[in-house]
Amino acid sequence: MKNRKREICTSGSVRDEDGQPPHLLGRRNFLHLAAGAAALPALSCVAWAQAYPARPVRIVVGFPAGGATDITARLMAQWLSERLGQQFVIENRPGAAGTIAAEAVVKAAPDGYTLLQIGTPNAINATLYANLSFNFVRDIAPVGSITRVAYVVVVHPSVPAKTIPEFIAYAKANPAGSTWRRPATARRNTSSVNCSR
Repeated sequence: MKNRKREICTSGSVRDEDGQPPHLLGRRNFLHLAAGAAALPALSCVAWAQAYPARPVRIVVGFPAGGATDITARLMAQWLSERLGQQFVIENRPGAAGTIAAEAVVKAAPDGYTLLQIGTPNAINATLYANLSFNFVRDIAPVGSITRVAYVVVVHPSVPAKTIPEFIAYAKANPAGSTWRRPATARRNTSSVNCSR
């Protein structure tokens, strides 16, 4: 390190001939070390991520094989297996609109090797049932979004409601005149609702 001429500035601090405070390290060396220190946590995460998965990963699906959620999970499992070089195995645990599968995943070791393919019914169950053995928001950590689905409420043109609050008020005022229809049978995963007079 070269010797620097030091002088006292008007603020009383010691400065070198370039007006910089004296350092044990040069400015460039200091910046290199600071950048390296800042990058260290990111590099350790990259190294950890490259080691995952070290064994097969189980994706639990709360619906029967052959349904939309199952097919989506199988496509994603195949894609992940090809890219990460480890098997992603689908385990169907249908029942209770996905609650049985969610409970199994909550009880599994939190090591990243048991994943849950969720759908709208899981969110509905979290608000509908007060006696679940787990808290969906607290016990399930989201990893990524795979699909997006639009849900639509459709009413007959003769129904005076144009918004959801208006429709709710109409249905309450006319309980005998409001019927609900949905394409899914015995499931809460409803893609449309139809109200007619």
